Amino acid sequence: MKNVIRLALMLFVALGVWTAATTVDVSAPAEGLKVGDTAPDFQLKNIDGKMYSLESIAKEYKKEGKELKGYIVTFTCNTCPFAVKYEDRLIATHKKMAEKGWPIVAIQPNDPEVQPGDSMEKMQERAEEKGFPFVYLMDEGQKVYPQYGASRTPHIYLLTADRKVHYIGALDDNANNPDAVETEYVVEAIKAIEAGKKADPDFTRAIGCTIKTKK
Repeated sequence: MKNVIRLALMLFVALGVWTAATTVDVSAPAEGLKVGDTAPDFQLKNIDGKMYSLESIAKEYKKEGKELKGYIVTFTCNTCPFAVKYEDRLIATHKKMAEKGWPIVAIQPNDPEVQPGDSMEKMQERAEEKGFPFVYLMDEGQKVYPQYGASRTPHIYLLTADRKVHYIGALDDNANNPDAVETEYVVEAIKAIEAGKKADPDFTRAIGCTIKTKK
């Protein structure tokens, strides 16, 4: 009888080890998007209290009789020094490119409980102080940035109107000094797309702070 119990226990342990080894960890972060993928849409709250999606932005362009060619989806925040350095450049890029059909869609991905300076209230204050001309959305619950694979602030995903990803990375080639920028990656990628060509480069390393989360 003891041998039967011992054998049953051994089988139970072995089954547990096998199950643990073959169970997928659903909490593990996804790899995120790659160039050529179709980006998911979202519904996020803007600093004006309204909900926005990529589709709603496209509809707004259509209502105004404008052509939406794509989106410059930018994960950014108030508190990262690199994000702050890029604020004026993001404003300038939006003003330059939005009229051509390429608006910036800024998303704040940090958990405000971990980074209080990135709360909705602080986002509203910062946007008013700087005069952000683009939407500034809160990734409440941090559900969107993992789908995209963003890891830094700022981190940019250039999408065409069909949400196809054409470029991922930094805005330009000099995070520290805007006067020393030699290549505006996003602007050059847009020029290539409009010329019917492939963005080159279509991927660069995002320079910035890691996204803050309790996980």
